[in-house]
Amino acid sequence: MLTYAQAGVDDEKTTKALRGIISLAKETFRFRKGKLGEPAENLGHYAALMDFGEFYLAMTTDGVGTKVLVAEAVGKFDTIGIDMVAMNVNDLLCVGAEPIALVDYLVVREPDDKVFAGIAKGLYEGARQAGTAIVGGETAVMPDLINGLDLAGTAIGIVRKEEVITGEEIKPGDAVIGIASSGIHSNGLTLARKLLIPKYGLDYEYEGRKLWEWLLEPTRIYVGAVLELIESVEVHGLAHITGGGLTNLKRLTSHGFSLEMPPIEGIFKLIHENGVPLEEMFRVFNMGVGMIAVVPAEERENALDVLNRHFEAFELGTVTERPGIVVMNYGVKL
Repeated sequence: MLTYAQAGVDDEKTTKALRGIISLAKETFRFRKGKLGEPAENLGHYAALMDFGEFYLAMTTDGVGTKVLVAEAVGKFDTIGIDMVAMNVNDLLCVGAEPIALVDYLVVREPDDKVFAGIAKGLYEGARQAGTAIVGGETAVMPDLINGLDLAGTAIGIVRKEEVITGEEIKPGDAVIGIASSGIHSNGLTLARKLLIPKYGLDYEYEGRKLWEWLLEPTRIYVGAVLELIESVEVHGLAHITGGGLTNLKRLTSHGFSLEMPPIEGIFKLIHENGVPLEEMFRVFNMGVGMIAVVPAEERENALDVLNRHFEAFELGTVTERPGIVVMNYGVKL
């Protein structure tokens, strides 16, 4: 049995260590008090919101994580740019914001034309899918600090104040709709790599694909689907299912969720069969659901109709009065 913490990523320890940084960061809000761009307090969960009159500017930052190690191992760099864009723009969507611009940060041990060209290709494709512009960035060469490379970015979006999605309107009985992921996306790679690669190797064939292909499958970008959903139906909450798995739903509301998740397939099946407990699986991985929308029960069918025009979408369950997340078909409580 192997857990995320045993693989080297202890979320509880990280959360505890971050408290001091977060506390001081919030203290800086007063530096913009009464000025254009004043941070909105008690709003925003996946993205920060800043006051610009009739609308908020939403901002978030994220990276590709240890997925870059798989890219380095097989010499394939043309998809990790998609992952970086996806991790940022999908977070912006969760507050109802339309992504408009992004800057990237690439740090390398040494510059390499072929590597840079591959990354650029992925960045372009990610921006195309997201309908956003890459307006700048920074490339740092740090041979004394880094062995390999790291790729991250910061994205901004806009949302009218009356259209911000906070999760506050979520109520018991609301329908919970899942949008299918493309695979592992960009979270849980440390656990997956340390569990599978030493045992099988990256060229291991599983269900018709090599292991590295499973691991490098680009993160799905939900911009088109979610923006159409927001325009078409009343949306009470949106959750990008990233690190933390289904526990991301707790960022939206204190209410609970009663869910039935899709069958465990593909890379998730391989990971689970190699000793990761079910509860840990749902705490770490997206388990086939990359984005979750919470809508009024009467909007269920309309939401499914809209989303299925873009990606496979399915009803997962309902919001409950009692706190906590219960995956009914697997007997898991989070």
